[in-house]
Amino acid sequence: MVPLRDDNPVSITPIVTYAIIAINIVVFVYELSLSPQQLESLFQTYALVPQDLTVALQSGDAGQIIAQSLTLITSQFLHGGFLHIGGNMLFLWVFGNNIEDQLGHVRFLIFYLLCGALAGLAQWFFSIDSPIPTLGASGAIAGVLGAYILRFPRARILTLVPLGFFLTTFRIPAIFFLGFWFFQQALYSIASLQATADMGSGGVAYWAHAGGFVFGAILGPIFGLFSSKTPYS
Repeated sequence: MVPLRDDNPVSITPIVTYAIIAINIVVFVYELSLSPQQLESLFQTYALVPQDLTVALQSGDAGQIIAQSLTLITSQFLHGGFLHIGGNMLFLWVFGNNIEDQLGHVRFLIFYLLCGALAGLAQWFFSIDSPIPTLGASGAIAGVLGAYILRFPRARILTLVPLGFFLTTFRIPAIFFLGFWFFQQALYSIASLQATADMGSGGVAYWAHAGGFVFGAILGPIFGLFSSKTPYS
């Protein structure tokens, strides 16, 4: 299932959502300009490498800890391919504007980055010795989804659904669309504990997805998700 848009209007221009999408695209275009060796170096430096964060924490060296902690932020703007960035930016475009509308620009930016950082820590916790870089905006966007399902559970999401060889669209309530998405991520996260690849089967950081969703649901109300506006749904 692929979300195309939701039915909720917004009262402000979601400039932070658009800016985050633009930055991710610019960084990805830069990635495309690099050689394989340069790209690997970029990922090793700016993506979250669980093993490196573990070593830094164990060393007690403040410089190393700060440098590795910053990757919890920088990793959110790196992607591993067209499908990776395309799917992430589509979800952010569909759901981010309404959460930014509820929180306001500054609080939304802090909320987004904090969800992404906490999602990265969730992935690190279950793969502390992994040398595989963890990257992508998925954890932060999962936080947006966790807030969305609380605030707009009855909002209808125009969704592209494959039926055999054909594609059709349905309007699916957010509580079912996002609830099913979270259920999938939670199952994959548990299954990944048995996988040999620390990032989860298929190289997907499922713990970051599930963790980001939960953190978003927790932090959304704290950041004022319900304080200022009346739900549209």
